[in-house]
Amino acid sequence: MPGRYKPGDGAGAASEYPVSDPVNIVKSNKATAVKSQGNTGTCWCFSTTSMVESECLRKGADQADISEMYTVRNIYREKAENYVLRQGYARFDEGGLAHDVIRSIARYGAMPESAYSGLKEGQRGHNHGRMVAELKVYLDSVLKLKKPLPSNWEAHVEEIMDESLGKAPANFEFAGKTYTPQTYAKEVLKFAESDYVNLTSFTHHPFYQSFVVEVPDNFSNGAYYNLPLNEFISAVKQSVNKGYTVTWDADVSNKGFRIQDGYALSPLGDSIPAATGFKPGMVEVQATPAYRQQLFDAR
Repeated sequence: MPGRYKPGDGAGAASEYPVSDPVNIVKSNKATAVKSQGNTGTCWCFSTTSMVESECLRKGADQADISEMYTVRNIYREKAENYVLRQGYARFDEGGLAHDVIRSIARYGAMPESAYSGLKEGQRGHNHGRMVAELKVYLDSVLKLKKPLPSNWEAHVEEIMDESLGKAPANFEFAGKTYTPQTYAKEVLKFAESDYVNLTSFTHHPFYQSFVVEVPDNFSNGAYYNLPLNEFISAVKQSVNKGYTVTWDADVSNKGFRIQDGYALSPLGDSIPAATGFKPGMVEVQATPAYRQQLFDAR
């Protein structure tokens, strides 16, 4: 996963656990610099945007710096629509999945960070806590209105986002030319939705078929093509070896995922022994299809 994490997520902490084994880099593909998602739950957008930027480099294009917040606000709007259509029986928060970014760029286009940073004057980092809470309160108030709902209820969603993120421009200057989000995605990024594929590996659905992964962040019901685990791993390795990069949608609730320590392990029984605590050299379980399914079912 082309990582873009919050400041301090494990930074420096890993040195508390010295590892004697050297890191052997088998394949290093081109990628853009790490950017901070700040105090937000938008890792899905920062990581996938990095993959799209890496794809630009793989194709020989100039290095791109794509605005994550333009995509984020488009997805917030979709989430608002989904929440109201489902009469409040849906999730509305900051989370999402990689395919949301791909769909957003295909549908709404993209723009460079220089055109839209999502930061107001004087802000140094992203924090969406208050904005998302305000959006949720507003959406709940909309659901209490007499039906049918007013046709312009979404206008205030945009106003709330404009207040926190700034208004997104309809067109902008880049490299001496005027673009819209759609023309920037097409002409500069050479973006094509069909270039990207969603893969997964679970045993509760048939292999070699697509299914909607049942996780709360999959608000848009994105489908993933299901492969046997060995083929799934092989597909990832082949892609990386051919110069492509990969975005990984991960469940970070497992006990061995330690952001504060800079490690992700798979301890036996998904538990940390009380006697020894967390140690990077601890015995890890051999991941099998059955074990992966067990962890998925036990979330």
